[in-house]
Amino acid sequence: MVEVLDRCGHSVERSDVNQERIDRLNAAIRDVNDFPKPGIVFKDITPVLGDGALFRETIDGFIDMIGDEKPTKIIGIDARGFIFGAALADRIGAGFVPVRKKGKLPWETNGRSYSLEYGEAHVEIHKDAVKPGEKVVLLDDLLATGGTAGAALKLVQELGAEVLCVLFLIELTFLEGRKNIDSGVRCEALLTY
Repeated sequence: MVEVLDRCGHSVERSDVNQERIDRLNAAIRDVNDFPKPGIVFKDITPVLGDGALFRETIDGFIDMIGDEKPTKIIGIDARGFIFGAALADRIGAGFVPVRKKGKLPWETNGRSYSLEYGEAHVEIHKDAVKPGEKVVLLDDLLATGGTAGAALKLVQELGAEVLCVLFLIELTFLEGRKNIDSGVRCEALLTY
């Protein structure tokens, strides 16, 4: 049994988690102190990306988290969500949709602003990226305060898609980012700190 967080952020035990995979990924994540500013401990995922076996295991972990669900699209959040999202989409035979920062998509978009501790940001998605009722998975590398993921989730829901789950490689639980994720949507991370 492995202890993980449920959709409400409560600790639960699950038997379907591959503990060896979690241990290998944890060992590869590098802490970088004072990046991007003093006092921040940055979780560097580049060692995972640079190791073919670990990258594959990460995608395997996302596939395990999706379970029996059959999404038609994987929606990756700018920018590291693109890396994992595109690979996951390819592996499961789904399409890939980017959610980007304001002004980066070339066609008609819907957008949403959200608060940061130091200001405001804005994400956008193409208006025709998903169809009403389409089953999708939202994916990013990190759940910190949840502002970006929460805004992206609302955008996808406004287009009428059914969000099966929101997945992350890493969740920084002390920042309580889950409070910005719709509590009716399953939210999981491979690694929690």
